[in-house]
Amino acid sequence: MHEILTTEAKAAADTQATAMKAAVLTAPKQVEVQEVPLPEPASGQVRLRLEGCGLCASNIPVWEGREWFTYPISAGNPGHEGWGIVDAVGEGVTDVQVGDRVAALSYNSYAAYDIADADKVVKLPDALAGKPFPGEPLGCAMNIFKRSDISEGQTVAILGIGFLGALLVQLAKNAGARVIAISQRAFSLEMAKDCGADETIPMDDHYQIIEKVKELTSGAFCERVIECTGKEWPLNLAGELTAERGKLIIAGFHQDGMRQVNIQLWNWRGIDVINAHERDPQEYIKGMKAAVEAVANGTLDPEKLYTHTYSIDNIRLAFDNLTNRPDGFVKALITY
Repeated sequence: MHEILTTEAKAAADTQATAMKAAVLTAPKQVEVQEVPLPEPASGQVRLRLEGCGLCASNIPVWEGREWFTYPISAGNPGHEGWGIVDAVGEGVTDVQVGDRVAALSYNSYAAYDIADADKVVKLPDALAGKPFPGEPLGCAMNIFKRSDISEGQTVAILGIGFLGALLVQLAKNAGARVIAISQRAFSLEMAKDCGADETIPMDDHYQIIEKVKELTSGAFCERVIECTGKEWPLNLAGELTAERGKLIIAGFHQDGMRQVNIQLWNWRGIDVINAHERDPQEYIKGMKAAVEAVANGTLDPEKLYTHTYSIDNIRLAFDNLTNRPDGFVKALITY
């Protein structure tokens, strides 16, 4: 059935153009900004006039190219960290109204507009007016923190201090934990200190890191270790740093094949291994709602981590920097 817009939404839609700008990946490492038709919300959906969208490291494979991708990728994809203003709603939508400012779980947000299911948007309060809010990664951090079961007095090691790792440093410190941050870039370690890390260790020599953490913990190692890199070596290092009966939380997105891990060590120490990614959209939404509250009340401060901003016309440079991560690069936003 064709979508039916509410009277208010229909009036808003009638004032819009029929086309919009969207980024289209036409081939590996090739992106064009094209004029494409303005999407229309179906029943149970809303349309967002986007203010911005974060760039995610999970975009790198589709940017670089893998044999399982088919190009061109659909317009606006793989942008999934969008926020903006609802400008039209489909039939049956009552909880979201035209004019609401929201973060969304949607998948074509490298564009001026995107469509989201009405139950997959989170309203942003006045306390966040004018502030960027890439809801999906902020919600991901909250969900990972919840799964990590961190409490006061624990020692927590976090491997890989990018956007996610830095957010987790903040959350663990707020919970009263002692935080050891381990990362490759000197800039990342300074950022970890700024986010509250008690100790920082360069991620260089495997065995020296183990000895350093052993020294810092009087041989007990860490009750919680969170791996945020998505790489095999740091994952094995994370196991070495986890205390007996501790929890190893896999927060990194392992998207490039099989892993070999020291299961003998994991088994001997009685480690709980938690894969902290969520796949249920409503679990994502719970995390996004928790992130709204945490940012609004100051528990979480992501703004200092938004280090690079690009227009959609400059998205090629954004993808290049996302891949090459120049010094000082943490989190990039495309703004409209």
